[in-house]
Amino acid sequence: MKKKLDDPDYNALLEIIIEAIRSKKGEAITFLDLTHLNTTISRSFLIAHAGSTVQAKAIAEGVEDQVREKTKRKPYHREGFDNSQWILLDYGDVIVHIFQKPFRDFYNLEELWADGHRTDFAS
Repeated sequence: MKKKLDDPDYNALLEIIIEAIRSKKGEAITFLDLTHLNTTISRSFLIAHAGSTVQAKAIAEGVEDQVREKTKRKPYHREGFDNSQWILLDYGDVIVHIFQKPFRDFYNLEELWADGHRTDFAS
């Protein structure tokens, strides 16, 4: 059974992640709500991009640090830190995707998951 969107723990996790991305100057933050889709591996995606490998890694590490500090949670899975072109942090209900801009444009997750309900946030 999928959780409701008004779940306070879920909403708090989203806010923590968005603020962590903003604090490291992540750009074009996009939230994709996938709860109404039957074939998804997560409730939602949070997507942002960075201008360099160093910044992408800093954003991802900032997300991990803030989530761990405020919720005591670690990601179930993390990958992409070796080249920092596309870093993924899996928090179960939320999968965070941090790209370098050219790779975000190439993979275009927003279009790939266009059936999701999209919300864009100010950086």
